[in-house]
Amino acid sequence: MSRFFQRGGVWVLMQSVLLAAVILLAAFYRRDGFHPLAVIAGAALLIIAAGVALAGALALGKNLTPFPKPGGQAQLVRHGIYAVIRHPLYASVIAGAMGWALVWQSWPALLVAVFLIPFFLAKARREERWMSDKFPEYADYKRQVRGFVPWW
Repeated sequence: MSRFFQRGGVWVLMQSVLLAAVILLAAFYRRDGFHPLAVIAGAALLIIAAGVALAGALALGKNLTPFPKPGGQAQLVRHGIYAVIRHPLYASVIAGAMGWALVWQSWPALLVAVFLIPFFLAKARREERWMSDKFPEYADYKRQVRGFVPWW
């Protein structure tokens, strides 16, 4: 259990709680009526999230882990989508949660999904300290590649 916490397991648990909240709130607190723009925007975000998540998982390969702290055999991945953004999986979770809330037209779920932005910014800062400790070249990578979206 201590290895779980050493690798950043608390971040994984908090992320899981927030995502469960988005899913459940969307199912139980929906707006009455159908608003096609919300559904279209939500579906677009879900498609983008799926594509970004797939690209991130494929680029990471054997480095894929739910934990923010890199394991002993981890390597710094700078190819694929990681050449464009440093945190594609975090970005995909945010976009997917927002898309889910919009498709279900659940404003409470959307509020929790928006809260994922500061959550993942904080998680990314912690992860980047661990990455910098493990990979001396991470500082250069961080200067060259944006965090969550190519222009931000």
